[in-house]
Amino acid sequence: MKVLVIDDEAEVREVTTRALSLDGHVVREAVDLQSARAAVDEGVELIVLDLRLPDGFGLTLCRELRAAGSTIPVLLLTALSQVATRVEGLDAGADDFLAKPFAVAELRARVRALARRGHLPSGFAHQFEDVHLDFPARRATKAGKEVPVTPREWSILELLARRSGRVVSRDELLESVWGEASESAASSLEVLIARLRRKLGAGLIRTMRGEGYALEGKAP
Repeated sequence: MKVLVIDDEAEVREVTTRALSLDGHVVREAVDLQSARAAVDEGVELIVLDLRLPDGFGLTLCRELRAAGSTIPVLLLTALSQVATRVEGLDAGADDFLAKPFAVAELRARVRALARRGHLPSGFAHQFEDVHLDFPARRATKAGKEVPVTPREWSILELLARRSGRVVSRDELLESVWGEASESAASSLEVLIARLRRKLGAGLIRTMRGEGYALEGKAP
């Protein structure tokens, strides 16, 4: 996988590049938004993005990508630990975040989780009212208009769709999508569920209090 690491700290770039290269990824580095945009234009498949860059805020790039319809997975690196900052990052379209300083093993695990794409049968889709989800193509439409959905959001929708309306527990979603049932992962899940409801309609994902979530609708 082609990974772009965007960070102005040479030590962070070196550690991250070395770790991801060991996992077989082709890693490119950028030190600011300008060089990052040029790298994205040349083609990348996953981005590791620092929040604070010399020429701006990392979330600016994230918002630009999502506004353009890009679903490239984005992992945020941040020294800011406040919940509000994490929520802002997820609302901007990031798929996950990792607080600095981080453990290399956790970095590798989170990148693997974002890169994981299970095999889907041809025609695997879901319909709810005017919402159509084409999972192999990773294309979501509402009232005929395409809606951008991030890779982690697709992972949530896919697991729910595979259960055909049955309830998926919160812990199972966390373990499957994040690889852990931690407090930070739980916070991310709540933000992403809310974001999916805003994008695709409040009725698509049903909350079963004390149990988990279920997807309304059926295969077309």
